[in-house]
Amino acid sequence: MSGHSKWSTIKRKKAKVDAQRGRIFTKLIKEISIAARQGGGDPDGNPRLRTAITAARGANMPAANIEKAIKKGTGELPGMTIEEFSYEGYGPGGVAVLVQVATDNRNRTTAEIRHLFSKHGGNLGESGCVGWLFDKKGLLTVAVETCDEDRLMEVAIEAGAEDVRRAEDVFEIITDPADFDSVKQVLDEKGLKYDLAEVTMLPQNTVKLEGKQAAQMVRLMEDLEDNDDVQNVYANFDIPSEVLQEA
Repeated sequence: MSGHSKWSTIKRKKAKVDAQRGRIFTKLIKEISIAARQGGGDPDGNPRLRTAITAARGANMPAANIEKAIKKGTGELPGMTIEEFSYEGYGPGGVAVLVQVATDNRNRTTAEIRHLFSKHGGNLGESGCVGWLFDKKGLLTVAVETCDEDRLMEVAIEAGAEDVRRAEDVFEIITDPADFDSVKQVLDEKGLKYDLAEVTMLPQNTVKLEGKQAAQMVRLMEDLEDNDDVQNVYANFDIPSEVLQEA
């Protein structure tokens, strides 16, 4: 689990660079439109949309872009048909990899994802081959030096969190997806600052990687993240922090 947190933190930093190139906007616009299409355009009654809008604002997306993406999702404005589905496969060392995509061309995306797995020492698998190794959870991370562990645990568990655990230099707060927003709100009200807050897919176990396999896995993750059709990538690797920091 700590491997996931480390990668998510690095990905968040990388997103700031991506925002300058517009890549992160493309992904966020797709997520907002899909969320609005599935659950309606009112964020108060659509948790997925609310989370997507929060992420978009965090990336400094203009309000007009957000509103346009919502209207495309609800059908108030014309837009391309976006299909949402997942790929499952194996990375170097047998690491389980789950890739969520949103695309207007499934054949193109399938070919691109298959190529990336092959290029970096992995292989695309059948549907269901690794998905069972992940659980959908809310995840918030709090830097160890910013809070008292006992207070954080008391506040989080009272708010409905399933668990609070230490992973190197952060505390991980794990929630049921349905309780994520309420736990996050309580932390905000109590003035407890978190570095990462997302509904994600957490691995049930991890695979330790070092050396060449670790480097290959990082490159696979980066190339998958850089694909415009890929919304999220989850994997159960455990790679030393110094290797991830060099990515």
